[in-house]
Amino acid sequence: TNILAVALANNVYLWNASTNEVSELLQLDQGDCVTSVSWAPGGQHLCVGTDSHLVQLWDATRMTQVQTLRGHSARVGSLAWNPVSRCVNSGSRDALVLQHDPRSHQSRVATMRGHQQEVCGLAWSADGSTLASGGNENFLCLWDAARSGVNNTSSHQTNGGTSSFQPRIILRQHHAAVKALAWCPSHRNLLASGGGTADRTIKFWNAHTGAVLQSVDTGSQVCALLWSRHAKEIVSSHGFSQNQLCLWRYPTMSKLCELTGHTARVLHLAQSPDGETVVSAAADETLRFWNIFASSPAVSSRHKRPSQSGTSTAGTSTPARSSSSGGSGGTSNNLPASPLDLGGAVTLSIR
Repeated sequence: TNILAVALANNVYLWNASTNEVSELLQLDQGDCVTSVSWAPGGQHLCVGTDSHLVQLWDATRMTQVQTLRGHSARVGSLAWNPVSRCVNSGSRDALVLQHDPRSHQSRVATMRGHQQEVCGLAWSADGSTLASGGNENFLCLWDAARSGVNNTSSHQTNGGTSSFQPRIILRQHHAAVKALAWCPSHRNLLASGGGTADRTIKFWNAHTGAVLQSVDTGSQVCALLWSRHAKEIVSSHGFSQNQLCLWRYPTMSKLCELTGHTARVLHLAQSPDGETVVSAAADETLRFWNIFASSPAVSSRHKRPSQSGTSTAGTSTPARSSSSGGSGGTSNNLPASPLDLGGAVTLSIR
């Protein structure tokens, strides 16, 4: 659908890359803010996590809210849709991961208990069999989709009638919060995770056995990870001191290039449906589009520089868009005039 969802303070905007048009999907009440966004498979519905501990489900084609998903008692900082079951999982500062089925009369179908602090990241494997969750207590938890069934003997029923279960594996090798998670698109059970400031490593795991396959010290906190769909490459985004993106060749983990331009932590990455363009969002309140991945190795200039950047100011009603001005300096930084192929599976949140 060529739509990029961007959350700014208490607003969510939709940028249509085909038409270069921007629409305001929602505005939360004053005092509340959007803390996560995630597209449902197919790109029609968008899940929105909030600081007020609610999860909202929106129909992006009709621009209407269709459901409110409850169960958390603190902000919802991470969301992930299961690509097979079409259930959505939410991670919160209350240390819980909840599983919601919007089609069910009682939408919350499972409570997943394994973290001790805020759940920072969530990611489902491509086959929908395993959920990875990262926490502020440095845990990386792996959950089996099969165990979330209410009739499974490894789970038990709560008073509310939902299933409650624990992770299959808790991995404790990181030494800081685990926010960055990415499943390899070409190797089943290959999971990459990134640690925070006191850790600085990207670790690769065999998700079936829980074994660490490789660990690389990147020199700075790892905020987000994305695999290439066309080559054995992975991109990481970082914080202090360079606030850069790094492109690595897997499995040698030789660094192909560093991409600079952001002036604060690069918190989020999202990938275009064709797999060639990456959009980054940072605490400097800018979006930048990079031609990092290419389907053809002949495209040698793809690592040289970013596409034009769009600047968005959190707390205002002006989204990142073509011909918009923004940022603390007040200068004009436009999105590319010709639309990039950013689409239904791409999600982004600036907060």
